[in-house]
Amino acid sequence: MPGSILGTVVTRVEDPDLLTGRAAFVDDLPLPGALHLVFVRSPFAHARLGAIDVSEAASAPGVVGVFTAADLELKPYEGLMVLNSACARPPLARDKVRFVGDAVAAVVAESRVAAVDAAELVVVDYDGLPAAVDMEAALAPDAPRQFDEVDSNLAAGMRRDVDDVLAGAEVVVRARIENHRIAVMPMEGAAIAVEPGDSLTVWVSTQMPHGVAAGVATAFDLAPESVRVIAPHVGGAFGGKPGLAAEHLVVIACARRLGRTVKWVETRSENLVAMPHGRGQVQYVELGCRRDGRITGMRCRIVGDAGAYAGFGGSLAMGPTRMMAQGVYRIPAIDFQVAVALTNTTPMGAFRGAGRPEAAAMLDRILDVAAADLGLDPVEMRRRNFLTRDEFPYRTVMGTTYDSGDYDLALTEALRIARYDELRAEQAERRERGDHHQLGIGVSTYVEVTAGGGGSEFAGVDIDADGRATVRVGTSAHGQGHRTSYAMIVADRLGIPLTDIDVVQSDTAAVPRGGGTGGSRSLQLGGTAVLHASDLVLDQARELAATLLEANADDIVVDGDGRIGVAGVPARALTWADLGRARTDAVPLAAEFDFVQDGATFPFGAHVAVVDVDMETGVVTPIRHVAVDDCGRMLNPLLVQGQQHGGIGQGIAQALYEQYVYDDAGNPLTATLTDYAMPSAAEFPSFEAVNTETPTPLNELGAKGIGESGTIGSTPSVQNAVVDALAHLGVRHIDIPCTPERVWRTIRDAQNGTLPSPWREPPAAFATIPAAGRREPPPESVDI
Repeated sequence: MPGSILGTVVTRVEDPDLLTGRAAFVDDLPLPGALHLVFVRSPFAHARLGAIDVSEAASAPGVVGVFTAADLELKPYEGLMVLNSACARPPLARDKVRFVGDAVAAVVAESRVAAVDAAELVVVDYDGLPAAVDMEAALAPDAPRQFDEVDSNLAAGMRRDVDDVLAGAEVVVRARIENHRIAVMPMEGAAIAVEPGDSLTVWVSTQMPHGVAAGVATAFDLAPESVRVIAPHVGGAFGGKPGLAAEHLVVIACARRLGRTVKWVETRSENLVAMPHGRGQVQYVELGCRRDGRITGMRCRIVGDAGAYAGFGGSLAMGPTRMMAQGVYRIPAIDFQVAVALTNTTPMGAFRGAGRPEAAAMLDRILDVAAADLGLDPVEMRRRNFLTRDEFPYRTVMGTTYDSGDYDLALTEALRIARYDELRAEQAERRERGDHHQLGIGVSTYVEVTAGGGGSEFAGVDIDADGRATVRVGTSAHGQGHRTSYAMIVADRLGIPLTDIDVVQSDTAAVPRGGGTGGSRSLQLGGTAVLHASDLVLDQARELAATLLEANADDIVVDGDGRIGVAGVPARALTWADLGRARTDAVPLAAEFDFVQDGATFPFGAHVAVVDVDMETGVVTPIRHVAVDDCGRMLNPLLVQGQQHGGIGQGIAQALYEQYVYDDAGNPLTATLTDYAMPSAAEFPSFEAVNTETPTPLNELGAKGIGESGTIGSTPSVQNAVVDALAHLGVRHIDIPCTPERVWRTIRDAQNGTLPSPWREPPAAFATIPAAGRREPPPESVDI
């Protein structure tokens, strides 16, 4: 609309509190007399638990209590975190520990220092057992088993067999692709403080306050109305803080037992071993094509790493990876199989994108392998198989319905900005000269799912006697700019200045219901709910103004100054404060709305990555990164760009630097920031992040999600760029992360003629999974 604030750059209203230190995280809360809890964690990946001697710790100065599983008698809790009920995790380990970092006991003391010192005094008798660490090896019949009562480490599985899926192919290319384990690494780790009483108040760093409240009520047999959950400022989540964690249950139980407030804030080293990790798939992919590059079919056999206790991240291969297996391409048939493995490693969860980046990376790699085999440019290979804009809504062979898209538009724009032809010319010149710095150009074209399965969200808007608006919404921010977004919608609809709009979220006592934040759902669901609630308030305001001005309600409008009056008669107008003072029970200037979206939305985009590879050392330097992401109609381009930048940074980090590694005994080798290679801004080029806009028909804003898009497109484009830099040597694949050592070894293997094949036969465990069946049915999508 002319003059609308929507679609314009608006500076974030939440940033002054964050930048000046006025923001309060869980650890900043003034909780007088709060006790501090520290966990005793297992140094073994797999061991039987013997005696736990807490006597010396219990008598240490300042200690209020030391608790083991036998003391608290907490039942295993599944909630969102466990894939297979047979592998449910006890909040404190019983009988066995199953990963390094498994919590064995909890020490509660008057100060954190006293709790840390006492935790060192707890003596635990461990009887070490062999560990299953590698996800593929864990599926072997003779692998060490986590659960004696379960006949294998196969936590779940599914097969979607398609007969003769590759029969019509003239060329079949195959690759084994690793999408390795990474740590979530939020700025603030897990944190919780619990105040007991007739009602329970829980402050927790989470994405989903209402989900946590429901989980607490279930776990402790409490009336839902007696549990209040508040998420104060949250220093990032990225999928790692979706619901009730094992440690949360222990803190709550200790607070109730002691009758005092108890707080636990995760340390950085604790975070690296205890917060659920992300990604973790090995993908065996076979792509059938005609010689002209047209795809005829694809077979996928994917191993998902669930970590210990069947962490739900292992099931993402069965959920969003399966849903998005067709990507942006016309693939007539897909044979899709998944085996989810239990390993003696940190339980797996979600990380930015949660299964969708894994699907996109699989497709982008196998298409580049096919393009090289067929002698096609990677761009041409993609264009020959794109779905076209006139085919939407489009139902894939996996049963997923895409709402809208224009995939070639995003790719064309990315190539234009990157000056693709000039880059290819420079690459040819470097190769001709034999430079020891070679240029690599990688392309990714992706589609992802946001607000998986649709869903609903609550919002309420209320005008007070001063004319200020209060917005209540069921989503829960952890850095995305929700206060700015929702205030913009209200300002646009009602003409109230942003400075006069308060946003209330993340408190179950103030907001009656809500789905929280995950799967890039917030704006399309929460924002649309805010829009509808605002419109209902505007209808009330027109009715009230018409009465006060003795006019027809149809003639009442909001003018450019935010006043409500008779159209064309500026003198006959009221302020929102005027209306606020005049509101009545019949016209309360307050409304609530639950928006229900009929299905998921599907953002898409194209990335072009340019890297420099030092042929003598294997060092990869990102030079340029062009991202064209389409999230439907943009509400605030500044917020969109911020999400793009963060996502691109995380995606490049996985492609080149970050990897969580264990030794053969299950000991973590990357449990500190000295070893876990998380890059800083200094390692990145300036990102060239732009957008196309293809609105969705599923909500009035036309908005899709943007929170994860940058991550999805960046990792495979950078990986493709590294492989492309070495393609003239015959290199067809390098697994991520493309570290200097891995790249250097690949270069030497190519020069020596000893390049390994990117294919080997997948584990035999796939044959044990019943066709068209699964042990534990996953949801249609996992919205994290």
